[in-house]
Amino acid sequence: MDNKILVTRSSMPNFDEYVEEIRPIWESHWLTNMGVKHKELQAELEKYLGVPHVALYTNGHLALENAIAALNLPEGGEIITTPFTFASTTHAIVRNGLVPVFCDVNEKDYTIDVTKIESLITDRTVAIVPVHVYGNLCDVEGIDRIAKKYGLKVIYDAAHAFAVKYKGMSSACFGDASMFSFHATKVFNTIEGGAVCFKNDSWVQLLNDQKNFGIHGPESVCFVGGNAKMNEFQAAMGICNLRHLEAEIAKRKKVVEHYRERLFGVEGIKLSAIQENVESNYAYFPVVFDGYKYTRNEIYEMLLEQGITPRKYFYPLTNSFECYRTYPTAGTEKTPVAQHLALRVLTLPLYADLALEDVDHICDIILGKNRQD
Repeated sequence: MDNKILVTRSSMPNFDEYVEEIRPIWESHWLTNMGVKHKELQAELEKYLGVPHVALYTNGHLALENAIAALNLPEGGEIITTPFTFASTTHAIVRNGLVPVFCDVNEKDYTIDVTKIESLITDRTVAIVPVHVYGNLCDVEGIDRIAKKYGLKVIYDAAHAFAVKYKGMSSACFGDASMFSFHATKVFNTIEGGAVCFKNDSWVQLLNDQKNFGIHGPESVCFVGGNAKMNEFQAAMGICNLRHLEAEIAKRKKVVEHYRERLFGVEGIKLSAIQENVESNYAYFPVVFDGYKYTRNEIYEMLLEQGITPRKYFYPLTNSFECYRTYPTAGTEKTPVAQHLALRVLTLPLYADLALEDVDHICDIILGKNRQD
């Protein structure tokens, strides 16, 4: 245990493999602006995910922000979402001139509680932005029924759910669009990066306009867009990592199974439910300490003392952020289940090459073995 164990560690290809992948970039000097590698990764992802269209981005946040913008929703419209998420989800809504309405989550898999969505719908509601959490998928069928009933758009924040399938269908296929993050901490990474997956053919040009200044040609600018293009080095990393993705997920599965063997059934320790009909990517391993002999914060400190860095994820809730306190929809008292989880959850270290001996050491600390109080 000489080296520190972080909550995650980026998956990377063999050094020589990446060098060979980027060698043509040195020869062409084409570093960005949707070059050969960008187009190759886009095509490979469309095939892998089974979706008609993938738009690549420099990061997941701008992908989500652009996907919401593509809906052309009325300013001030309300979007039902969850506070049990990373800041990016809520920020993307607000930066589009829309109002987040926070729905609570369910206790089993920590995704949005579909039984509470309809009570939040008003004449100002325009869309739902559900979040797949820790690799757990939302109730996509329930959300689809509600969206169709009320004529609402759905954009999934699928940052945690790349390569996850429900009933054999990729998580990329649900809603009007799904956003993936390819950040270095994710199961699949392009160093930094992200993507929007969608079916609407008209969005191909629209999303391209949004992420490339609205440029249609050397002397033609037809749209007020920004710059969110994935560069060639990012795309090359993605091409390499995609080759090894299934093997990486298989390794992660072994780590998760070992954690579950050690921690399942321990009084006061709650593990996320295994979802039916879902092929997991084993993205995170959240543990809820509820009535355990040590509190979440005590476990956190115990691990840190041993050079192990877990994460209080997600804490605090986004509806408690200082920047949202003036919003009428804010306040953790409105989402008691999410707040209960936020105060008790800890995500433990999880990555493909995490040794099972290290998992045992982490579990021994949590279980208080060899501890003298």
